[in-house]
Amino acid sequence: MPYLTSTPTGIAGTGFQVGFGVPGLAHPLLAPAEWAELARPGTPLHWVVLDVAGGPGTRPDTHCLEAAARLRTAGVRVLGRLDIGRGLRTHGDVLGEAQRYADWYRVDGWLLDRCPASREDLPAVRRKVAALRRLRDDAHIVLGHGTHPYPGYAETADQMVTFTGPWSHYRWSQTAEWTADYPPDRFCHFVHGVPRPHLDEALRLARWHGAATLYFTDRSDHGGRADPWETMPGFWDEIVSRIGTGVSE
Repeated sequence: MPYLTSTPTGIAGTGFQVGFGVPGLAHPLLAPAEWAELARPGTPLHWVVLDVAGGPGTRPDTHCLEAAARLRTAGVRVLGRLDIGRGLRTHGDVLGEAQRYADWYRVDGWLLDRCPASREDLPAVRRKVAALRRLRDDAHIVLGHGTHPYPGYAETADQMVTFTGPWSHYRWSQTAEWTADYPPDRFCHFVHGVPRPHLDEALRLARWHGAATLYFTDRSDHGGRADPWETMPGFWDEIVSRIGTGVSE
């Protein structure tokens, strides 16, 4: 288990560029306004995840093709979502889905959702990442652990999601000491149930913990019965404005 600390990681105030990693809105047919909003010029987006049907689906989806093309035209990186089932899905199944994402949607990389975090699972994850880079050598690859993994994962991909969960946990969360050895653009935090009055506090915490890619929403998972990422937060315009002008200290 990594050592944890509640002290700053030493990167606050260094001027790193904070932006959004959107973990996956509802299908573009169900949320057309939200997908159009993501293509608005000036929105500080690092990437957007495309989840067609729990993966790439069985055939190209017209609505998703249009949404992905619109984002690419706007200069936004699009990632395909690959559910690797905490390491239980077969290598062939995962690579088959990655290939379909590449062929149909011309994705810029992949989010490996439900990625394992243990030392024992690291070799298998490295194998998957190496195979993905053979599909596209400049792929942007994000490991979706949702928690701090064994430190060796930091050398495996471009970014890691080291927190996924509710605001009630995030506001008391701690940072693994080893993360101080890496720049903030290596880390992503996804937080749901953030009350609007606590938005400044949430942004300060992300800076304190050294995460440059964020997604905060006031939507709730209702105890695991709902997907909090399907719709945009009610404070979307406000957080876009705050991140666009820099995170307050």
